[in-house]
Amino acid sequence: MRFASLGSGSGGNATLIESPGARLLLDCGFAAREVERRLEGLGVAADSLDAILVTHEHQDHIRGVGALARRHRLPVWMTHGTHRKNRCGELARLHLFHSHQPAFSIGDLAIQPFAVPHDASEPVQFTFSSAGRKLGVLTDLGMPTPHILERLGGCDALVLECNHDPRMLAGGPYPPSLRRRVGGGYGHLSNQQAAQILLRLDHARLRHLVAGHLSERNNRPELACAALLERVPEIEPRLSLTCQRQASGWFDL
Repeated sequence: MRFASLGSGSGGNATLIESPGARLLLDCGFAAREVERRLEGLGVAADSLDAILVTHEHQDHIRGVGALARRHRLPVWMTHGTHRKNRCGELARLHLFHSHQPAFSIGDLAIQPFAVPHDASEPVQFTFSSAGRKLGVLTDLGMPTPHILERLGGCDALVLECNHDPRMLAGGPYPPSLRRRVGGGYGHLSNQQAAQILLRLDHARLRHLVAGHLSERNNRPELACAALLERVPEIEPRLSLTCQRQASGWFDL
């Protein structure tokens, strides 16, 4: 099992997840042609994908979903609430699920959705399990809940949102209403909130901690790393950061 970020941030998000029996794209927040280009850089053809999974309907997660799915006849999985927003156009191979339902499978990947507090219609995040390995993805939420921490137990890798530094957000260019939204309970995780989540998880098993969805205006990579390492200094050799403008390399489990 392995995964790679195609890009992460307010300008677009997409994560490629691969096991011996499945290849999935989690979100598609870039234009379809750009996603195809970034996939090619990882040696992957878009028509080899088995499905696109969608976390929620915000543009930076859903922009290219409809075009990519129609061009390559890909199945799309999303919650009923996300589908009601109708941001993807006509989808011929659509699978709907609920945010609190049991895990479902695509190929040999067991996929567990779980609800998160975010200002969207039925937003979810996921864990992915195959052959005794588990990947957790946690971005786009304003605060942790006991249910989220339970779902993320036992992960071998975790993509964790470090969206903003509170001081930079407070003194940054956003208008007050947007600052309240981003920093609120249905917005995005700060560096310190992410560090608290990491501290409460069993991080000894983690092979990879990947900090994601960093704001280009309200955060800096060194601030995100410092906040995480202050709480869990031993994670440093396993810590990586995503980039908005280009894909990462592969993270192997």
